[in-house]
Amino acid sequence: MAPPDRFSIVSHFGFLPLGRAMKILRCVLLLPPFAAFLFSTSVSTQGPPKAKIKLLTLLGRPLQLIAAEKLGLFSKFGVELETENSPNSEELRATLAAGKGDLAYLAVDNAVAMVELAHQDVVIVMGGEGSQNELIAQPEIKSIQDLRGKTLIVDAPNTAYALQLKKILLLSGMQAGKDYEIKAFGATPQRLVAMREHKEFAGSMLGPPTSIVAKREGFVSLGSVQDLIGPYQAAGFFTERTWAKEHRDALIPFLAAIIEAQRWLLAPANKQQVIDMMTKESHLALDVAAATYESLMTRPGGFAKDAAFDLDGFRNVLKLRAEVEGSWGGHPSPPEKYYDPSYYEAALAKVKSTP
Repeated sequence: MAPPDRFSIVSHFGFLPLGRAMKILRCVLLLPPFAAFLFSTSVSTQGPPKAKIKLLTLLGRPLQLIAAEKLGLFSKFGVELETENSPNSEELRATLAAGKGDLAYLAVDNAVAMVELAHQDVVIVMGGEGSQNELIAQPEIKSIQDLRGKTLIVDAPNTAYALQLKKILLLSGMQAGKDYEIKAFGATPQRLVAMREHKEFAGSMLGPPTSIVAKREGFVSLGSVQDLIGPYQAAGFFTERTWAKEHRDALIPFLAAIIEAQRWLLAPANKQQVIDMMTKESHLALDVAAATYESLMTRPGGFAKDAAFDLDGFRNVLKLRAEVEGSWGGHPSPPEKYYDPSYYEAALAKVKSTP
């Protein structure tokens, strides 16, 4: 038999010219069972669709998200993430309440405020960070008493770190609106910029890396939350309770990815990679990134192991709101009203069971 030319195809019956072979192939593909087989094979190779989540954050991306993306953890757990930044907590809370975001990462006192002040059925589903905030003041301010009659700036006047500020000044016998003024001025980095440009803004609560940068620029620390207030559950994840119930299959894999990312961040072996990540993503000087790492990853009030929720720290959050704002007649509500551990527990189990 003569060898086939290069434009022929081998069939069960021998070599066929290419044109005839293509006609036969088209006929076969049109047969319903064969077409259905090809379609089902195509779909199955694509894998299940990823769960989509829109996360609301303040300026910048949380380090856990950056790490999770770098490590491919969202893909590993089948999550497709979209993020949206807000300039301040008030706008973020409004966005979540309007259903324009699925989940928020923010100081969890904001979740309490949504429940108590805006009557939103919000639930905290996981922790993340404690608080290493410090009361940072202009260089000429030497003591908390020097803040009397001054203007202090906050993100929002009735949530989270503003309540820290009010409590610290209350310990020195000063009340907001009577002995000093409070002005809302956005997220932490914005407040440092404002203090640089407006010397009349005497102080603000700032945390790493902003507090580290501020002190290196000559601003002074008048005390820390850890020393003056104690354990404090700061940033965590919260959402509308109905959304959490209806999207449990999306929420738990997302939380699992964050838990694994936080483990990676806290592992001493990854220290240099984390510092490099900070310099690249947050545009920090190397020495500031290194100091931020030491603060957040190795000291009380930083990143929590496995992104665990600090119940004692949260009780302090509620106690602060009761004392400073007079909420609940001065008697804080139980943490269980705002925090449901079942989502975190399921996510932790998923991490342990996923290779």
